[in-house]
Amino acid sequence: MTVDTLQSQQQLIIRQRIRLMVNQYEIHAVTPDGQEAGILAFAQQKRMAFKEQVTLYSDDTKQVPVFGFKARQRIDLGATYDVTDAGGNPIGQFKKLFKESLLRSTWRLEQPGLGEMVGRETNQIVAIVRRFVEALSWLPYHFDFVLDGRAVFSVVKKWGLRDRYVVTIHDPRVDRRLVAAMSVALDALQAR
Repeated sequence: MTVDTLQSQQQLIIRQRIRLMVNQYEIHAVTPDGQEAGILAFAQQKRMAFKEQVTLYSDDTKQVPVFGFKARQRIDLGATYDVTDAGGNPIGQFKKLFKESLLRSTWRLEQPGLGEMVGRETNQIVAIVRRFVEALSWLPYHFDFVLDGRAVFSVVKKWGLRDRYVVTIHDPRVDRRLVAAMSVALDALQAR
C-alpha cells in the first residue's frame, strides 16, 4: 500500500481478524461498483497493554509500518491518542469524550488545517442497549463525524460473525490515515 492509494479512497472496508492475544484489522479498498478490493493496510493491537498503541502496516507481513496511533498516557477513560506517520510526524489526534459518552459514544477528532470533528453514534437507543446489556455489544452501530455541521466521514458496523465496518468519506480534505485510525479505534477502544 502507498499513502497515495489510501488517500484516493472514497470508501474503505475494515475487517477484524479473531486472534487469541491480539486484535488484528484488515483495511480494504473498495472498487467503484462497491466490491471489496485488496488490502491497503493491516493493523495490530496488543490486548491488555498499559499504554494503548496500534500500528498499521502496509500488509499482514508487518514489515513496513505506515502509520499508527498511541495513547499519550497510560490506560485512561479520557486518553488522547496521537496519530502519526511511519516517521513519527503528527497526522492528527482523537479522544473519547467521557461525559458525553455516558449514553451515546462521542469522539473528538482533530486534523491540523482542517479543524475539530465530532463523531457520535447516530442511534441513541442502540447506544443505550449496547452499553447496558453487555451480551448485545455485537449490535451494529453507525457513527457520523461532522465538522461545522457537514459530514466528513461515517463508520457503519455491519451484521456478521466477524466485525466488519464500512467507512464512507464525504469530505476529500480529510486524511484517510486519520479516518482509518479512528475507524480501527472505534472497535479496539469502544468498550472503554
